[in-house]
Amino acid sequence: MKKLIVAIAAGVAAMGAAQAQTTATEIIAQPTHPYVGVAVSGSKNQASDDWKASPKVFAGYDLTPNWGVEAGYTRFRKEGYSTIVAPNTVTGANVRGSSSYVAAKFMTPVNERVSAYAKLGASYNERKVRVDGFNDGTERDTGAYGALGAQYAFNQNLSLVGEYERYGKDKYQGAKADAVSLGLKYGF
Repeated sequence: MKKLIVAIAAGVAAMGAAQAQTTATEIIAQPTHPYVGVAVSGSKNQASDDWKASPKVFAGYDLTPNWGVEAGYTRFRKEGYSTIVAPNTVTGANVRGSSSYVAAKFMTPVNERVSAYAKLGASYNERKVRVDGFNDGTERDTGAYGALGAQYAFNQNLSLVGEYERYGKDKYQGAKADAVSLGLKYGF
């Protein structure tokens, strides 16, 4: 986890140094704007060892052409699996979860249509476990959030976005902390 945070921080610093050539008039001339987006997010499930597509929504505001803030929510789909609850007793179980985040975002253009970005912030995660015939359990935690991504602008308002995200530390059950997503972003 610490290595990921250090890598993201180094990437953000490198992108910031590369953008140091931007003049103040260029920054002022470019408009800032809010945006919303939807995505399909995937994460490996710890219990069943497979991947499921899950919905993600996010919204943000570009404060400058390079800096912004963003918040998002991913609802990890319910996953069923078998578990041993007593010696020689196997029963059904399922786990579902969600993760949300708030983060600062640094963006840098690659060319006219493609840009790369990094996000760093905080996440809140929840995993609910249900074992047939037994009590339910809920695991909650907060932690660091980090992401690396790229976007392709179809036009001034609509972009395709893809990213790798890390929601805090690894979870004991349910979706792992690592997720990938692909979606659309609409700017106003």
